[in-house]
Amino acid sequence: MTLTTGNEGEITKKIENQTSKVPSTLFLGAALLSMGISAALKCMMHDKTALFVGQWVAPFLLLGIYNKIVKTEGHD
Repeated sequence: MTLTTGNEGEITKKIENQTSKVPSTLFLGAALLSMGISAALKCMMHDKTALFVGQWVAPFLLLGIYNKIVKTEGHD
């Protein structure tokens, strides 16, 4: 399935419309929870799993920023 420019815009609008319904604090909470779980795993000597979970923090924060931009700026 190939996407044309018009179709891509419609898909983006649908995604942004749904994304704007999610509260921004959810992403911040997910990031903080990831940090806490990662710290707990590190204390339990599960180093590789702690690193894996700790790497979730940045994507959650980026999703929160995207969410905030969509809410404040709107979508095309």
